[in-house]
Amino acid sequence: MEQNHEMLEYIYRDAEMASFSITEMIKDLKGKDNKITQTVENILKGYERYLNQAKEKLKEAGVELKPTGTMAKMASSMGVKEEVKKDNSDASMADMLIKGISMGSLDIDKRITNYKENLDKDILKFAKDFYAFQQDNLESLKKFL
Repeated sequence: MEQNHEMLEYIYRDAEMASFSITEMIKDLKGKDNKITQTVENILKGYERYLNQAKEKLKEAGVELKPTGTMAKMASSMGVKEEVKKDNSDASMADMLIKGISMGSLDIDKRITNYKENLDKDILKFAKDFYAFQQDNLESLKKFL
């Protein structure tokens, strides 16, 4: 049971930080002529969907979520702003997103491997769907490199 909650919390936290960072990127790209914007907005919608689903599943399980730390969000926001300021080309934005999504993707893949024997089937499927979503995003971003 504990690993089900840990997996859901991980997906929630990853989706929350990704949603926050991507929203910051979209704000910083506003008014600029980037072809990647629509792809980034679609990725954001997907992360928001997983964020809400994980939140709902945790709520159903009676798990209370603590808010993500302000420092992590500030660091993410500053990092995005710095990168956009330095080079807001589609290739640079795709590279930044690929690096972030790859880190989350590797981590969820490890968790799936380590927890799969102890997870409820629906939680395992949810985690695998999240992983596949991340892999699809990586593929969609490669065309901008």
